[in-house]
Amino acid sequence: MKTLKRSTTAAALWVSTIGLTTASAPLHAEDWKYGVHAGVASVPRYSGSDERTVAPLLGGEIVSPYGIFLNTDQGLGWGSEWGDLSFSTWVGASEERRDKNHMGQGSKRLKGMGEIKSRAQFGAHLGYDLGPFELGATLTHAMKKNDRRDTGSAYSQLELSIGTQLYEGGFGSLDVSVNSLFGNADYLQTWYGVSDTQAANSRFSTYRAKGGRVSSGADLAWTLPLNEQTKLSTLLSMKYLSKEAGDSPIVDRRMQTSIGTQIEYSF
Repeated sequence: MKTLKRSTTAAALWVSTIGLTTASAPLHAEDWKYGVHAGVASVPRYSGSDERTVAPLLGGEIVSPYGIFLNTDQGLGWGSEWGDLSFSTWVGASEERRDKNHMGQGSKRLKGMGEIKSRAQFGAHLGYDLGPFELGATLTHAMKKNDRRDTGSAYSQLELSIGTQLYEGGFGSLDVSVNSLFGNADYLQTWYGVSDTQAANSRFSTYRAKGGRVSSGADLAWTLPLNEQTKLSTLLSMKYLSKEAGDSPIVDRRMQTSIGTQIEYSF
């Protein structure tokens, strides 16, 4: 059965916009569906950081019989499917970044860079089932927060992915996907650029980032059902930042890895 795919972004690395789950409840279920999840993840403090932190994974979701859903990863949305084609769209909150250590996010290394605050974000996902493979495209657009071009501009990103199931049996299921993330100039400048003002207030030199490919990577997910309502999920995510992002003075490590595990309960 086809499921709605949740988007992943390089900068979030699970902590702010996605949980460990890669699919929500089946579309157009006969009854209302509810779910909660809790776990822990080891992630970089920000995209490009060589510092790591351990952060909790907590969240939940509600899916109506009509395709409308509400979850802590995306927000409020709707999805449907037509044969091998699936589509979903939602509105929620974008990710954020602090220039100090704060509850598993941000880093004091970024002191003076200013805070990238969360703002309204619109998203859409299109998936196509090719039998053993599933193609996906996820587009998100974060609205303008304020007049500060370095941290408050509107920006857009597009993730393209292809995934397949490697194993399904008595030890659960093992899925793998490869992906590429692209961003417009405002996205790259917000997350990897250093403006003149930021350079004056921080340890970094000015860096003007151009739009293009942000990263390429792969995800490996293992899911083990414990009973009809409970399952254990573990995800290993690897992202390699492209030259445009990787050349940023705030980037200390281009290879970004995250690993986490959680328990999911649905009813």
